[in-house]
Amino acid sequence: MDTRSFLGLEPSHNPFRWTLPVTPSVCTWGGFLFGGAGLGAAIGALEGTSGRQVVWATGQYLSYAKPGEVMDIDVTVAVEGHQITQARAVGHVGNREILTVNAALGDRPDIPAGQFESMPDVGRPGDYRNRVHVAAGRGPSINDHLEQRIVKGRDPDQRDGVFGDGQVIAWARIPSLIEGVDASALAVLGDFVPMGVGEALGIRGGGNSLDNTLRVMRLVPTEWVLLDIRVHGVERGFGHGLVHMFAEDGTLMATASQSCIVRFWKG
Repeated sequence: MDTRSFLGLEPSHNPFRWTLPVTPSVCTWGGFLFGGAGLGAAIGALEGTSGRQVVWATGQYLSYAKPGEVMDIDVTVAVEGHQITQARAVGHVGNREILTVNAALGDRPDIPAGQFESMPDVGRPGDYRNRVHVAAGRGPSINDHLEQRIVKGRDPDQRDGVFGDGQVIAWARIPSLIEGVDASALAVLGDFVPMGVGEALGIRGGGNSLDNTLRVMRLVPTEWVLLDIRVHGVERGFGHGLVHMFAEDGTLMATASQSCIVRFWKG
């Protein structure tokens, strides 16, 4: 299975329109489209329409799409050059806009390349425990289709109001993906700054994403992705941070930066 199939993203007869049926498998346990799934679907649409790979894509989340709805994604190619395409995608359910994504896509292979961030010194995924989900048993959600192993971080029942240091480290994967990790998959796996915010504050909570910016470096074959989540700060009820995403061989594949509305879990 590739990421488009995992998300359920479908092309239409119009090469500039794609559709995403909103199913529980791409939703949060709160019953709305998971932000990373929305950004991943928009990236898939942008890459499918342009024929080029995403360099960066930034999504602004405006409203909620719920199970049973269908989100249409309309792509506009603003500028198409020899090596770079600038484009945007708007996801909407009827007249209700759900998210807007701006992106640049392309490749410049003749420029020297280098990596200047190093993967944290951690063990293999099998060395660590599974993440405990507060949503376990509360109905189907995207969490049922992700696997996470916590390297550094507290379980929900261990959060006692004491601040952490702002860092959470976890191995993550989408087990059903057998055709490799692409930019859309990284958009899904990178949407975990809200989890880091809850850990940083030591609260039983997290947040709703306001935005997510994915910056893609180098994609390499890997099953697991190491998420190095860094929360920069929380003020005025909003949290801010980023995620470095490494392949198993230490390659920095992408970064994702986010702001979120801090929320306490109900109950």
